[in-house]
Order: sequence, then structure tokens, then C-alpha cells
Amino acid sequence: MGVMQIVLGPRHRPPLKRPVWIIVLLSLFCMLLISAYVYPRKSYSACYVFSSRGCKALTDWLPPMPAREYTDEEIASRVVIKEILSMPPTQSRNPKVAFMFLTRGSLPFEKLWHKFFHLYGSEKGELGEPRPFKIFSELKKRTPISDYGHEGRFSVYVHASKEKPVHVSRYFLNQDIHSEKVVWGKISMVDAEKRLLANALNDPDNQHFVLLSDSCVPLYKFDYVYNYLIYTNISYIDSFEDPGPHGNGRFSEHMLPEIEMRDFRKGAQWFSVKRQHALIVMADNLYYSKFRDYCKPGFDGRNCIADEHYIPTFFSMIDPGGIANWSVTHVDWSEAKWHPKSYRAQDVTYELLKDITSIDTSVHVTSDERKERQVRPCLWNGVQRPCYLFARKFYPEALDNLMLLFSSYPTI
Repeated sequence: MGVMQIVLGPRHRPPLKRPVWIIVLLSLFCMLLISAYVYPRKSYSACYVFSSRGCKALTDWLPPMPAREYTDEEIASRVVIKEILSMPPTQSRNPKVAFMFLTRGSLPFEKLWHKFFHLYGSEKGELGEPRPFKIFSELKKRTPISDYGHEGRFSVYVHASKEKPVHVSRYFLNQDIHSEKVVWGKISMVDAEKRLLANALNDPDNQHFVLLSDSCVPLYKFDYVYNYLIYTNISYIDSFEDPGPHGNGRFSEHMLPEIEMRDFRKGAQWFSVKRQHALIVMADNLYYSKFRDYCKPGFDGRNCIADEHYIPTFFSMIDPGGIANWSVTHVDWSEAKWHPKSYRAQDVTYELLKDITSIDTSVHVTSDERKERQVRPCLWNGVQRPCYLFARKFYPEALDNLMLLFSSYPTI
């Protein structure tokens, strides 16, 4: 029987069906992640493609940005700032609050401020007594009051940018400092603030520094304001992140590498700072120079306002836990205009003052399409309290009504 040979031919298999669509989708997803990491967002809308919690949820699990090498100027600046922050607060047997007025000329509410500095507060006010600060009764024993009002517990400084003021109160006489022209929206506004701080820091007893405008008025009697500021553990600097055109939209890449867009903050200029932070403002040149050179109206097609961004950004970067992120000066932006609401004589009523002094949460609204409301409680040494000690903007015609109502202001 012959041997039969079987020759095996090549086996034909059906072509493998690769899941091409899955590979394409995965590739696109990886590209999007890499893009989000390399090119930071400019609006919140894209973030919600990945997470309903927005950009913060996305950045939580992205790999950390590699640490960059600091410039020589940054290293020197950080050493100085760290040293100042680590210094124990200056001890004064007679701590004072420095009231720094940024004005164009004469102060329309000087008579009201005279009454504020001179008048003793009664135990209760018609507007309702604020919830008492537990430690105030003991602390007040350490601060004797002069027979001439509250002299010895405050200092006054006036920066008049246009004309020499005519004073009607002895508390303001000879308190004008050397002043220069101030232009709204430009670095000259910050320069005037620093000029006031420099003069106020010359007095070692000044422990807290309040920046006020010529349209500001006090909302409480002196004792309440003094204790609120002297015995706080933070500075009241308004600072929040605004991803919209009036916030991060004003950021310039010329500020890199020292200031990145993620560091950029916005806030009202009316600060109230402790001595430590006032010294840091005077010591800083690096971050100040970034705003001097690259934050001004019309630069790079942006309308950056230096006094709305320098201090909020600076302290958010160097001591975020040391600031309140809200101001103790109330301003009403509800009309959504370039300037806040102004109060005329007929607006100044018992109800208005009661409404302002009852606010105990700080609200910021972003300028992007989302109009996000950022709400935080106003905390005084960890306890929720009324937010505002002062308010603006008031027309000069409101003086008489304010003087009449002052005796009804709340006290402790």
C-alpha cells in the first residue's frame, strides 16, 4: 500500500477586528488631559466635561506641577517676608489704631469722625447691642481712656491728592502727610496707600492700620471698632478668585514666573491690616513692581486696576491663612456698575444702618458667565460676627442725617 502524503496548506484566518473606536476615544481623552495640564483653564465651562464638581475636582487628581526654580529676587523676597512673619508682634503698653484717610481734599465727614473719636459709647444702642465679645470686658481694663475722648488709642493720617484740606476737628489738625497726585485705576493709588502706611508705621504704638476714603463713615462707636481691630489675629483684606473678565481676564503673562494666573486675586482696596502685614507691604518691591509695570488700564488690551489686585494677590500668595478674605468696609455693588451705589441724604435711615450692621456673611460674585456667588461667614477670632465696621459711599449731603443717627449707633 503506498504511503499517502498530506501536504498542509497555509491556514486562512478571518482578519482580526480591532476596536479602533476605543483606541481613538482613549487617545482623544489623553490629549484633552494633557492639554488641561499644560495649558491652564481660562474659564470654568470646560472643566465640567470631566466632573460635575468643576476644575477643582479635576486638578485634585492631576499630577502636581513640577516645582520651578525661584529667581534670585524671589528668594530674597521670601526670606524677608518669612522673617517678618516669624517675628513676635510688637508689644505696646498703649496700642493704637491708625486711621488713614485717602482723600482728594477736605473731608466732608470730618465732623462725624470728630464725634466718633470723642464721644463715649453708652452701654446699649437703639440699633441693638451686638453680641458681646467675651474677652472685651477684661481687655478694656488695660486701655485707659483719656479725659479728652479716646485720645491715646488712635492716630489720624490724611493723604490729600488734589488740594490742601481745611480741617474743622482738632483730631485732624497737622495730620496731613506729604501727598502726590492720585489717578484712579493706576499704580499711584497703591503708592498713596504705601505712603500712608509708611507714615503710620513711624509710631511704634500703631498696631492696626485702617484705609478709609473721604466717603467712608463709621458704623459703630469707637470702643467697638477699637476692640474688634486691636484684638483680632488676622488682617481684613478682601481677596477672592474671579475667573471672569474683571478678574483673571486682567492677568498679564508678563507677571510670570513670580505671579501665575492661579495666584491672581481680586478685592476691594479698603484694607485693615495688623502691623506685621503693614511692614511686609513696605518691604515688598518684587511683587509691587509686577503690578506697577503690567497692571494698568489699557495694557495688553486689558483694564487691570492695580489697587484691586496687588494687595489681594500678594497676601493670598504669602500669608493666605493670615487674612480674612473680606473687608470691614461695606460697599454696595448690587447695581453692577463701574462704581458702587452712593447714598444720598434721603437714603440715610435707621433701617439702612441696621441692615448693614446685621450682615454677618461676605458675598463675592464672579464676573464670568456663571456669576457664581461665593459666600463665607465673617469670623472674628473663629466666631461669626457682623462683618462691617465702616461703610461707603456717602454723599456729603448725608452728613446731617448721619450726625443725628450717630447717638443711636450700636455699641458693646
